[in-house]
Amino acid sequence: MYTPCSKYDVFLSFRGETRKGITDHLYCTLKDNKFNVFLDEDELTRGDAITEKLKQAIEGSRLAAIMFSKGYAESRWCLEELVEIMECRRTLGQLVFPIFYDVDPSDVRHQTGSFATAFKNHKQKFNEGVVRSWRNALNTAAGLSGEDFRVTDG
Repeated sequence: MYTPCSKYDVFLSFRGETRKGITDHLYCTLKDNKFNVFLDEDELTRGDAITEKLKQAIEGSRLAAIMFSKGYAESRWCLEELVEIMECRRTLGQLVFPIFYDVDPSDVRHQTGSFATAFKNHKQKFNEGVVRSWRNALNTAAGLSGEDFRVTDG
């Protein structure tokens, strides 16, 4: 999606566990190459919904890069952000680029591995419709063409 009113080139969606590592490297590389990048610096209080400012940043971005990590699905905030991103893809034609950081894309797509554990907890806390929307967004996003980075020892 490109419109003359796009405020950002790239919106980065990530879990805090990757902020000081790969997400920061990606952010700096994009900035060094003159991309206007939205990286949310605010931490939400437990239970808060994503803010209107965040929704506007997602809608105002040409591309959303989603950094899937082992802890991504543990965060209600990340999942709500993902639903918003996928809605912008559907309604506005926003480009979405998934990055699988030390996580198998099929675990994201099918909610297995660490994603299964996260959803077991979510099913106890949230209504079925909300959980279903998160699962659908993960499944759709994980089915898109992206990059797969695995961390290896040594």
